[in-house]
Amino acid sequence: EVQLVESGGGLVQAGGSLRLSCAASGFTFDDYAIGWFRQAPGKEREGVSCINNSDGSTYYADSVKGRFTISSDNAKNTVYLQMNSLKPEDTAVYYCAAARRETVVASPDREYFYDYWGQGTQVTVSS
Repeated sequence: EVQLVESGGGLVQAGGSLRLSCAASGFTFDDYAIGWFRQAPGKEREGVSCINNSDGSTYYADSVKGRFTISSDNAKNTVYLQMNSLKPEDTAVYYCAAARRETVVASPDREYFYDYWGQGTQVTVSS
C-alpha cells in the first residue's frame, strides 16, 4: 500500500521557519519525484517545489525561491521542505505527492502527473 504522510505544519509568525516532512512507503522511492503543493482557502492548489529522488534535481515556484529548500533522505524514504522567511501568504494546506520521475521533468508543478498524495498538513503564518 502506497502511503505519503506529511508532518511538521503549524502556526508560526511572519519571518519564522518550519520544516515539513513527507514520509513515503509502498513504492520504489528512487523511481519517483516528490512534489510539494499547497492550497490556500478559496484558491487553486499550486505546485511549490519538487525533487527527483534519483538525481536530486529540484524545482521551485518563483514565489518561494530563495526561501524554501527541498531535500531528500533516500535512506529514510523521506522528503523535507525547509521553509524560511515565511509570509502570511504562505498560509495553506501543504501536500506532498509522488510521480514517476520521468513524467514531471518538463512540468514538475503540474498535479496531473502525480499518482499518489498525502493527506496534507496545515501551515499558518500570522502577521
